[in-house]
Amino acid sequence: MKKILIIYTGGTIGMVYDESNKSYQPFDFKQIFNQVPELKKIQVNLSVQSFNPPLDSSNMQPHHWIQLAKAIENNYEKYDGFVVLHGSDTMAYTASALSFMLENLSKPVVFTGSQLPVGEIRTDAKENLITAIEIAASEIKGKAAVPEVCIYFDYNLYRGNRTSKYNSEKFEAFQSVNYPVLAEAGVHIKFNQQVIMKASGKNLIVHTELDSSVGILKIFPGISKSWTESALMAPGIRAIILETFGAGNAPTDNWFIDAVTKTVQSGRVVVNVTQCGGGRVEQGRYETSRHLEAAGVVSGFDMTTEAALAKLMYLMGRKYAGLRLKEQFQKDLRGELTV
Repeated sequence: MKKILIIYTGGTIGMVYDESNKSYQPFDFKQIFNQVPELKKIQVNLSVQSFNPPLDSSNMQPHHWIQLAKAIENNYEKYDGFVVLHGSDTMAYTASALSFMLENLSKPVVFTGSQLPVGEIRTDAKENLITAIEIAASEIKGKAAVPEVCIYFDYNLYRGNRTSKYNSEKFEAFQSVNYPVLAEAGVHIKFNQQVIMKASGKNLIVHTELDSSVGILKIFPGISKSWTESALMAPGIRAIILETFGAGNAPTDNWFIDAVTKTVQSGRVVVNVTQCGGGRVEQGRYETSRHLEAAGVVSGFDMTTEAALAKLMYLMGRKYAGLRLKEQFQKDLRGELTV
């Protein structure tokens, strides 16, 4: 039987209702077989490892990403695949980060969670968990079916660094607008093999150095000069993500152009991603983005904000800077962008 390690970091999926406190509390995830007896029917050898204490995903930080990457590294040779149980709010950030940190990955790392706790009658937790395990254990022609970091939620499997949470109430909490689903679960699990990454065959390299000196500035109508300048030149920040309108557009006021230009000239890397859920940045397509290109702003193409943030932390953690950092940022490293 395939050996799968479940790593429980926290989140709604591992909550049960505590009558005494009238609130949801995390339970000992080693008791998962009591909550989901269907797991005993799966022909997979399961082990469980939990963060102590479990984390609400709103408290997930880069040092927790490192902890998770090391847990996978330490168990990599022992297991055929990994299922990471994680709160949905920041799941796309963690999945994006792990995709960069785990270089030459040849085994599935499947993130999942739920919108309702596992003990609720209408919970989505059981289906998400069971199918995530089946995907992690699946093979095609003797090799792992999905040798990459991915997210499984509500019958769809997505590439982790292409995914964003878009809904806080629907069971269909995630979407991947710019990249096709990797698999769909119905009566059978149908893998879209043409869009799944191929394993390199090289040994796994785990990168555990991250530089979190990154900021995000969302452009909005009425944005002030003082706010823009303070955000762009905040102390200790080495890279800034501009969340721009449409295909990468931003105001053309002289003060805004000057602020961005001075930021780039100061040695900080400024990258451009769209606020839209789908589509891509095309700097220079409109007059309102030509000034960004002229100032030296780097296009994020069709990357999500989550992927851009994780990628910058990863690249700067590897001591990339200046022109080399910009070049690496615009390369497709883990399937996170369409060149």
